[in-house]
Amino acid sequence: MKLDILAFGAHPDDVELSCAGTLAKQNALGSSCGVVDLTQGELGTRGTREIRLAEAKAAGEIMGLKVRNNLAFRDGFFENDEEHKLAVARQIRQYRPEIVIANAPTDRHPDHGRGSFLVKEASFLAGLKMVETEWEGEKQEAWRPQMVLYYIQFQNLKPDFIVDIGEHIHTKVKAIEAYKSQFYDPNSDEPKTVISSKNFMDSVTYRAQDLGRLIGAEYGEGFIAAQDLGLDDLMALKGVR
Repeated sequence: MKLDILAFGAHPDDVELSCAGTLAKQNALGSSCGVVDLTQGELGTRGTREIRLAEAKAAGEIMGLKVRNNLAFRDGFFENDEEHKLAVARQIRQYRPEIVIANAPTDRHPDHGRGSFLVKEASFLAGLKMVETEWEGEKQEAWRPQMVLYYIQFQNLKPDFIVDIGEHIHTKVKAIEAYKSQFYDPNSDEPKTVISSKNFMDSVTYRAQDLGRLIGAEYGEGFIAAQDLGLDDLMALKGVR
């Protein structure tokens, strides 16, 4: 299956919190999108890995994903080494995306930054024909995405560009709400965490509003580019008037 966009998250729900609106928008524009979660989030204070996997499946359906895979790396302890790079490269070669989106290069959770660099390096290695990988017993051909982007998650990093997600904010919120075990639920008896507070859930919308404000839109999602960006048409640029 050929995808246009393949987003990676260190944990189930990373992609939803950071770029679900953009993926939903690209789906509406005709792009094919998929998500690969690196871990099952088994170290999470709330819920279980089985619950997280079921929630991720539901969220993927809400976002309209063509593919959602989980590499089952060890939560909290996966490394940016040969084994893990090759596992990510296999996904890239299998789905041949034009754009790869990864975790923020620096963030509150150490898995995010480590996963960010892992995906970036694997994206490069996937384009080297001398790096050999297989998928279901068949040798894979080299493939390098045209662009690697980082989404912004917990920390307020400065974006290189912002995507207008005004018509898709509700899809983003619904996808996040699919993770009932993780986020705000006044009836839950589970331990409270940073992300289970009402303030955190409210921040999904008000942070998107603030990013949207910067480009004259109602809601936005910010991205950092791993390489220089180019334009064919200056008129494609948008800003606040």
